[in-house]
Order: sequence, then structure tokens, then C-alpha cells
Amino acid sequence: MTGKEIEVVAIVGPTASGKTALSIKLAKQFNGEVINGDSMQIYKGLDIGTAKITEEEMEGIPHHLLSFKEPTESFSVAEYQLLVREKIEEIRSRGKLPIIVGGTGLYVQAVLYDFQFTKEDVDEEARQTYYEELAKIGPDAMHARLAELDPETASTIHPNNTRRVIRALELVELHGVSKAAEEHNRGDVPLYNHLIIGLDMDREKLYERINLRVDVMMEKGLLDEVKSLWDQNIRDVQAVQAIGYKELYAYFDGRMSLEDAVEQLKQNSRRYAKRQLTYFRNKMDVQWIGDDWNKIVKYFQNSEGK
Repeated sequence: MTGKEIEVVAIVGPTASGKTALSIKLAKQFNGEVINGDSMQIYKGLDIGTAKITEEEMEGIPHHLLSFKEPTESFSVAEYQLLVREKIEEIRSRGKLPIIVGGTGLYVQAVLYDFQFTKEDVDEEARQTYYEELAKIGPDAMHARLAELDPETASTIHPNNTRRVIRALELVELHGVSKAAEEHNRGDVPLYNHLIIGLDMDREKLYERINLRVDVMMEKGLLDEVKSLWDQNIRDVQAVQAIGYKELYAYFDGRMSLEDAVEQLKQNSRRYAKRQLTYFRNKMDVQWIGDDWNKIVKYFQNSEGK
């Protein structure tokens, strides 16, 4: 980065690590605007459970790509890539610094690097056939079929996430490529002169913060938020597979006590944080400088014109 202007900043890290607070400080100091980098904060009505920033917390800093999808709609990383790259150009054209903030590693990576996705011009007739078959044999049987053909991918998709199951079946049956192979072929050439700031902390402290965050979410009304979605019979869609929603759905479905559902939510959040850190460490050139303000400023001073 030395000698070149920083075009884009990303702030990444596990859930509850302090990304939001740092993003506001950074945006104020370096004339920035924030772009959401969380795959679930795009949905309307998923506010408490996704720890979505509030209007008050924004402190006047413009934020982009929050709450623009209905919870019944699907959304792909390819769509995100396109939208964010457009936002980056728009923000830079105003002389501002784009700051991507979020914990969805693949989303951030897809924007900053030369990722090529499988073309989405799907054979609609073939896709309709898959959905007709789904209606006949059910999601478990469709998932089992995927497991026979591409067990690695099947192990990462819940049977009720039928959109992803069908997409994976299309890839392997119609195009002869597994999802893993498709991802392996994605580029890793950076498209921007970027700075990725990574937040981490002692694991025990992080887990304590995650547990506390869940308790605070419950106090703020997470149960009512999830109940509203459940009452609307919003099921088997991407949005309600999110951590914080699927566990409380189990409670409302009578499959789990509230106490067990909350404990499961905490456990799943801790596991997710661990996966996030693994992804960031293995997939991107993260500068693990945390919120060390002197180190952050130094990166900008070393960039062109600073």
C-alpha cells in the first residue's frame, strides 16, 4: 500500500468484536461512508438479531446497503459484488472513502478481489423442473440427492435452504462442476488498493462479549422480532436461516424450550465467530491491527498524498 492512495477500507472480524464503533471513528477521521458487509443486515425487519446499526449510532455518517431486501427475497454474493462495486465508485466520485464493514468474509472478499462467478443465465425450464420435483419428493430427498453427487457442498447447506440445494444440483448435474470446484476457480487478484483492518481479541473475552450480546438482544426485544417473522409464516428462506432466528424459530415451533434456544443461539454465535476468524486468516490479506489508532493512522500517512 505504501506510495498509493487507499481506495477502499474494509473492517472485518468476528461477531461482537467492535467493528461498528471503529467504522464510525474511521469515517469521521477520514471522510468516509460505510457500506454494509453483513449478508443478513440487507434484510428489512432483521434488526436486533443481526446487530444492525441504529440511526443514532450512525452519528450522521452515511450508510449503504442496509435493509433493502424483504425477508422473503433471496440474495446472492454475485449480486452483492455488483452492488458494492457500484457503491464504491459512487462514494469515491464524491471524494469520500468507502468503508466496508461486516463479518461475512466471502462478501468482502468477492468485492475486493477478481472473483468470477458461474453465469446466472440458467435454463429456466430446467430450474422449474427442479422445483416441481421438490414439491413432489420434499426438501430432505432433494438434499439427499445432492449429498450423493456433491457431499462436500451438501454438508454446508441445510435441507430447508431449498434455493441453495437446487442451485448446487444445477451446477453438478447440468454443468458438471461442484460448488467447491467453482469456488476454487475464483480469482485472488486485488481490484483496489485496499486496507483490510482485522479486529480480534482474547478468545475467552470474545466469547463473554458474544454471550452478553445475546442477553442484551433478548432484552431489546429479539423474541418479538422473530415472532413477527414467524407469525407471517416466513419459512424456508435465506433470512430466517440466520443465527438468532433459526434457534428462536425452533422455540416457536415447539421443538425447544426458550432457555435451550437462547443457549443454542449463544453456542452457534461462538462457533460462527471461530469460523469467521479462520476465514479471514486464510483467505484475505488482513492487517490485524485492531483498533490501534496510531497504527491505522500510519497506514493512511504512508498512502499517497497523506
